[in-house]
Amino acid sequence: MTAPAFQPRLGPRLETVLSLIHADTHADIGTDHAGLPIRLVQTGRVRRCIGVELNAAPLELARRQVARAGLSERIELRQGDGLSPLEPGEVQSVSMTGLGAGTIAGVLERGRAAGKLPGRAVVQCNDSPLSLRRWAQDAGYWLEAETLVDGYWPYPVLAFTQAEGNDPAYADLPLEAALRFGPRLLHERCPLLRRVLADAYGRYAPAAAPGRPAERELVAVLAALEYLGWTVDEIQQ
Repeated sequence: MTAPAFQPRLGPRLETVLSLIHADTHADIGTDHAGLPIRLVQTGRVRRCIGVELNAAPLELARRQVARAGLSERIELRQGDGLSPLEPGEVQSVSMTGLGAGTIAGVLERGRAAGKLPGRAVVQCNDSPLSLRRWAQDAGYWLEAETLVDGYWPYPVLAFTQAEGNDPAYADLPLEAALRFGPRLLHERCPLLRRVLADAYGRYAPAAAPGRPAERELVAVLAALEYLGWTVDEIQQ
């Protein structure tokens, strides 16, 4: 009996990212050991994948993983920084995971400035996605989907699509609250928002003196709670 092809196990965060990707050719930036590209090809969500990794050691391990899965003809691995190893128009979508939102936004913007950012990006950041949402508004990308994945903290996963005009996801929402806590998460009343809002309230309420940055942040928290119809006591239970 032939042994089954190697199938890397993905955690809930990467499984969620995988579920939002569907393209002919996709690039995974900071691919590490190439677990996501392997599963994208194996599940038929992409026909071909390019994995980009800056560091030589994980890149070499990624090559061995791809060969073990028998996918060397469909997954190409390149060493480089961000989207720089890609050619303009080479891929239809990109992904980045496990980094800070500001770092991801910087990589996306440099790729956009170089004409290498495709029309769709799926990202998972390890902190507040505020800078990513602001980048998307400035760069002409709409927030197509977003969710929170339960873990050590609620991990944000977002999908952006290039489009013209104002992003309809923010319609009829308090803008600052939507930018900080997610327009689609507010619309969908995501249960994990309780944890996010409770943490934010606990951080900003004690320091929210008039004119201080914490006051502005607290106003956004309270606006989100008002939109959701939740009280401070409810989210702190």
